Amino acid sequence: MKIGIEAQRIFRPDKHGMDFVILEVLRRLQCQNDGHEYYVFVAPGENRCLSDSEHLHVVEVKCPTYPLWEQWALPRAVRRTGVDLLHCTSNTAPLYCPVSLVLTLHDIIFLQAEKPRGMSAYQQMGWYYRRWNVPRVINRCKRIITVSRTEHGHIVQRFPQLEGRLSVVHNGYSDCYRPLPSSETVQRTLKYLPEAHYLLCLGNTDPRKNVCGILRAYQSYLKHSSERLRLVITGLRREYAEELMKAHDIEVEAGQLVFPGYVPGEDLPALYNGARVFLFPSLQEGFGIPVLEAMACGTPVITSNCSSLPEVAGTDALLVNPHDSEEIASALLRLEHDDTLCRQLAAYGLEHVKQFSWRHTAEAYSQIYKEVL
Repeated sequence: MKIGIEAQRIFRPDKHGMDFVILEVLRRLQCQNDGHEYYVFVAPGENRCLSDSEHLHVVEVKCPTYPLWEQWALPRAVRRTGVDLLHCTSNTAPLYCPVSLVLTLHDIIFLQAEKPRGMSAYQQMGWYYRRWNVPRVINRCKRIITVSRTEHGHIVQRFPQLEGRLSVVHNGYSDCYRPLPSSETVQRTLKYLPEAHYLLCLGNTDPRKNVCGILRAYQSYLKHSSERLRLVITGLRREYAEELMKAHDIEVEAGQLVFPGYVPGEDLPALYNGARVFLFPSLQEGFGIPVLEAMACGTPVITSNCSSLPEVAGTDALLVNPHDSEEIASALLRLEHDDTLCRQLAAYGLEHVKQFSWRHTAEAYSQIYKEVL
């Protein structure tokens, strides 16, 4: 059977969550002989991270904007290639599709009552587009995939009619996330900061990533810490963080914060390895892949006790209330003073992540395609 898979943004240089998910799954589908022939629809881009193989073909589709690409150009490409099914992988899909449609709905956070403050113009456009598209397209889908049991509950509560068509398929993590020799870690992290030990978080202007809460917790941590480790915040401009701190009356010495900008995937394992603690107290997540990545590197993780994060991190993880910056700071200080707990969390994480893999995700996708067709 000929399966079409939408992967519009995987060739862009600055990839983000959903881009990595489908790229990793495609690499596994490329390696398994499941009887399907795959046609991957992408937009042109600089980072050609996927190539044709015997059972997988990359189809470039040009169009100036994402909504037009998805609603007009993608259905035309689907008809032209003659696929039997189209899987759209990033929350939205064409309202008219000439073949059976499968949709990955990572979450429905964007359907909350009010638009979150602090979004960039690009994020706002995506927020409005998803709110317009999803309620209209879900009833056209033969199957919908979501990434956690938590999000399954949210979706069914909002759209009860999807109960029998909604499947949970957990995300995985890449094999490159593993404990590395200290020499390799130091060599790769030197381009971002001079010392070997630091606190790490992945920054984002999306308010639900809780950068403000992290900075407030870090301010409290510095007041009581004897080590005063620097905080590395990837993916965020220093100017943005400074404006945020000024608006919320947060004071942190400039030298304590490191902003390396966008960190390419090949350097992230080293950054996780070099971190004393990985901070991920997000307010809301459909899944939370960075938690698995850090755990797979043997790094202690502090994450949230709400949303899907306890499901991903497990009950023995160090969970905090993401709305309570003092609780986040206390968890940081606890790890600073308790080496035994650090070792226990590292060992727990390395064992816990064995439950997740992109191979399992790809196998589940392949089975869903067979069931739909």
